[in-house]
Amino acid sequence: MTTSAKSIVINKDDQGYHANYTDFPVESIHQHNVNIDVDYSTINYKDALAITGAGPVVRQFPMIPGIDLAGTVSESDSDEFKPGDTVLLNGFGVGEKYLGGLSEKASMKSDWLIPLPANLTPKQAMQIGTAGYTAMLSIIALEKHGISPQSGEVLVTGANGGVGSFAIYLLNKLGFDVVATTGRMNEAEHLQKLGAKRVLSRDEFSTAGKPLAKEQFAAAIDSVGSHTLANVCASINYGGVVTACGLAQGMDFPATVAPFILRGISLIGIDSVMRPKADRIEAWQRLSELVEPEYLDAISREIPLSDAISHADALLKGEIRGRVVVNCKE
Repeated sequence: MTTSAKSIVINKDDQGYHANYTDFPVESIHQHNVNIDVDYSTINYKDALAITGAGPVVRQFPMIPGIDLAGTVSESDSDEFKPGDTVLLNGFGVGEKYLGGLSEKASMKSDWLIPLPANLTPKQAMQIGTAGYTAMLSIIALEKHGISPQSGEVLVTGANGGVGSFAIYLLNKLGFDVVATTGRMNEAEHLQKLGAKRVLSRDEFSTAGKPLAKEQFAAAIDSVGSHTLANVCASINYGGVVTACGLAQGMDFPATVAPFILRGISLIGIDSVMRPKADRIEAWQRLSELVEPEYLDAISREIPLSDAISHADALLKGEIRGRVVVNCKE
């Protein structure tokens, strides 16, 4: 019987804060009612912060990072899952408060898991990851508030980020006219290939603006926050909708109530971490129907678990474009 699992392990001790690729006791991993042989995980921005110590992500030590995973159930005390089932996890404090997916083995509460959609492989699910999942949740929110391709243009901020690039791709697949904002205008051609009709500089939105600006967009998906979100709200058409799912520029919201009262717009918060199971199943089913394998292969790279630490550092330095998928079986 296997007694240890190769893992990325973060510790904070007399030697300081450090992450290592090492063996971790399986008995320490098996803390919940569904045990999993992990096929793939990812390195998200939050994982990179955790691994490098650049942000206060980890709540207890030792910690295995990895907020996403896809794998096969090995043992289960749950009526919902049985050995051999392929499952998927995003969020729930995994990789922060609970041991995460960057390991050969994992253990999760059954309430956190959903079945992997039949037409997705574990690798494809992690190519999508929390970034694509959050983008899909945002689009579903727009749809449920009456936004359709006939409503008008949809603005996507932070377009070169994981959520932004997936949002452009998915909106385009659904027939929307997409406008993207980015701080890297040299990437405009790439964003247009994803499906952006127009690409604007983030400078148009990133500094203090007017309480009400010219009506330009039917809706928006914002992963930036701060002045950008305030200016986006000020630029939405009457009755339009904005989803907020990130805070790359900041947690502040230096806005006025004018767009909400005078134009009747709606601002909807998108949480991907504690989302109810029915919402997660809906989002992942939609993703499995919309996303093409060729697109996923084009936007991602696969690395072995042993390379996760170096790639986390490179991600924070802005040296990586696209998704990093971690093969946890190698």
